[in-house]
Amino acid sequence: MAHIQVSTHVPPLWNVAYGPHRPRAVRILARSLLRVRAFARELALADHVPYGGY
Repeated sequence: MAHIQVSTHVPPLWNVAYGPHRPRAVRILARSLLRVRAFARELALADHVPYGGY
């Protein structure tokens, strides 16, 4: 990754992905959505970094 930012904001999806008392399938889906969200964010930020970012 070209750009790492420290985030103090925890998305609500994080509690679903890593919280207790959730079905395994729901946790896996939430973790996948978090990864897609992070990838999309990094891809958007790469457009604003000199030399493409990746």
